[in-house]
Amino acid sequence: MGKGGTLSDSVIKKIALSYSYVAIWIFLSFTVIVYNKYILDKKMYNWPFPISLTMIHMSFCSTLAFLLIKVFRFVEPVSMSRETYLRSVVPIGALYSLSLWLSNSAYIYLSVSFIQMLKALMPVAVYSIGVLFKKEGFKSDTMVNMLSISFGVAIAAYGEARFDVFGVLLQLGAVAFEATRLVLIQILLTSKGITLNPITSLYYVAPCCLAFLFVPWIYVEFPVLRDTSSFHFDYAIFGSNSLCAFALNLAVFLLVGKTSALTMNVAGVVKDWLLIAFSWSVIKDTVTPINLFGYGIAFLGVAYYNHAKLQALKANEAQKKIQQQADEESGRLLEEKGGDGGEGKKNESEN
Repeated sequence: MGKGGTLSDSVIKKIALSYSYVAIWIFLSFTVIVYNKYILDKKMYNWPFPISLTMIHMSFCSTLAFLLIKVFRFVEPVSMSRETYLRSVVPIGALYSLSLWLSNSAYIYLSVSFIQMLKALMPVAVYSIGVLFKKEGFKSDTMVNMLSISFGVAIAAYGEARFDVFGVLLQLGAVAFEATRLVLIQILLTSKGITLNPITSLYYVAPCCLAFLFVPWIYVEFPVLRDTSSFHFDYAIFGSNSLCAFALNLAVFLLVGKTSALTMNVAGVVKDWLLIAFSWSVIKDTVTPINLFGYGIAFLGVAYYNHAKLQALKANEAQKKIQQQADEESGRLLEEKGGDGGEGKKNESEN
């Protein structure tokens, strides 16, 4: 604070930068979701090939990540053995490819607004799988919160005008695979001291995704694309779409690096409401009052979950600080005791 309680220029600049990172992330995340919907929806660009679109993204992102790490030295690569890569990164890559495939496929069958409502189940899936893998302790109050989120999403689904069972199953599958991937990152990488930022993550994981997606692509989409003689690869559409996807990963790198993961979660809630409003007003998707009521319940549950996680994090940090202060005090007392002992021996020798 400066004179008169005003903020200093450096603090104002830091706050402005933080809001800028949040705005950039929301804009890019918003753009990628709407762009993917535009390409895949049969009523819009009409290119319903989610595996192919995901493979284009992975090819583009892995190439740019390679250039940023190996050529331009933008970030340092992570030291990793072949065994660690095969046992830790490859399973994560497999889950990521399935999550992207199913989530992109859901855009063909469901509205953007309803997909965002279903994504509110992510904390439920992460917590449940965390308990299953013994990474999270079972707590009755947390489980009640998870059930409230699930109840809200169920109400939103009940009020959905364009409800499609297959589309819902695809999106729920995507949530399950993504939640499992997040838990496995903690088990297979974080526990071993390996930390991947979005760029190094793309560098190691994107080629795995590409390899895993190639198998279903050969049998599911390649025959259709081969027989569709009217299709010509639109470099402007797919190039700009892939660039947006890569820019989103860079924005995540900036947002989490300059603020925190919790800030991104809060920004994600804002983005979801904006997408629902956009889906209703521009794309003309039907959003019913029951939709909004159900999502409102789920939203409150997610907000409470994030608040509880923040409080737990603060308590953990406070405990660490107390422990550090206690250790420092113990060290100081030992030094003083050692000094007193030395003085005593010196006096005895003089006498």
